[in-house]
Amino acid sequence: MKTTLIKQASIVNEGSIKVADVLIKNNRIEKIAENIQVANAFEINAENLFLFPGMIDDQVHFREPGLTHKADIRTESRAAVAGGITSFMEMPNTIPNTLTHNLLEEKYAIASKNSIANYSFFMGINQDNLEEALRTDNEKVCGITDDGLYFDNEHGLMANHPEYLEKLFSRSESLIALHCEDDSIIADNLSKYQNLYGENIPVNCHPKIRSHAACLSATKRVVELAKKHKNRLHLYHITTKEEALLFDSDTPIHKKHITAEACIPHLWFDDSDYDQLGSLIKWNPSVKSAEDKSGLLNALLENKLDIIATDHAPHLLSEKEGTYLKSMSGGPMVQHAFVVLLELYHQKQISLEKIAEKTAHHVAEIYRMPDRGYLREGYYADMVLVDLNKPWKVSQENIFYKCRWSPLMNQTFNSQIQKTFVNGYLVYDQNKIIDNTTGMRLTFAKNRL
Repeated sequence: MKTTLIKQASIVNEGSIKVADVLIKNNRIEKIAENIQVANAFEINAENLFLFPGMIDDQVHFREPGLTHKADIRTESRAAVAGGITSFMEMPNTIPNTLTHNLLEEKYAIASKNSIANYSFFMGINQDNLEEALRTDNEKVCGITDDGLYFDNEHGLMANHPEYLEKLFSRSESLIALHCEDDSIIADNLSKYQNLYGENIPVNCHPKIRSHAACLSATKRVVELAKKHKNRLHLYHITTKEEALLFDSDTPIHKKHITAEACIPHLWFDDSDYDQLGSLIKWNPSVKSAEDKSGLLNALLENKLDIIATDHAPHLLSEKEGTYLKSMSGGPMVQHAFVVLLELYHQKQISLEKIAEKTAHHVAEIYRMPDRGYLREGYYADMVLVDLNKPWKVSQENIFYKCRWSPLMNQTFNSQIQKTFVNGYLVYDQNKIIDNTTGMRLTFAKNRL
């Protein structure tokens, strides 16, 4: 690969911003200094641009295998790098569900040929594969999760089965990542609204059906069990300010046993948006109130919530249409997540330094990822170069998602991703994918506890 020299970038890293040069060689950052001179390097003028560590997204659904009419690893990894995401961790609710190590390795094989971003895949777990899940290799697999899976034929989430969680928590040394909502509360709420509206439940009832109480009840239950067993537990997509108060803000990130995240849909939208966007913002857990949205952001700033993810979960637009019960939950987000956060920066709600911390530094710490997540000499050159003052509008013409739509359609953002580097390779450059390399399989420390 070429030696690359980025000149005079404003580097956002480890709580500070400084102007410096960055030399990239052999996949890694070789040097960061005020003035670097190298003969025959590919030189990039980054004056007035901001250089961030690439976002590491720990929660995406790229739909391959089995659901590739919606998305696939090739298309969505390209959308990800266009959005400044250089590494992703993908969920097991493909078809078939990723519940064996053979199926897991098949996904890795697909990514090794088709993913332009770095990649890892979660091992799925349900009631039938405990022994298989416990054999997960911590150094080669990001963790174990139930996200998107059914525990059995009748019930959804593992958070509703404390007796099974006891078995898992008492034996696992892997990171366990869970989706927490109380199935019984959701079922009671749904029955109530079906009695009121029949098949014509308004979409704005979604946060009343998948309610505050449903989230808080399940999250409390799982956190108490994890504390008992001292597990490495990570909780996906916290959506209420009350849940956020359950988490510790004092322990340094590398020492936390229990961590949690907020996702972009819940930081950008609130329940006032259902009237205009309807099922386009139907996610599970639901987008809730403006007060919750504000509470989540405050919890991130106070370090009660540790990271930001996308919960990128694309469907065809036709699959989002129809009645409330028929419209599918989830939507595409990887291409626009980083610029959403930069828009919050322009609104003076979050600093650039905190964005780097929550999208890269802390993700690398939680998952124990060697040599990633920071702009440091010797680390992999996963980076994104941003122009903070280049307005643009989301349109179908500039969307990279296979599904070809976004709940952010026609939204104008003040910041634009200029270039994305994965392992030192320039893979995205001003609206163009440079498709001559593939990402790496992510690795992790063996000890996750």
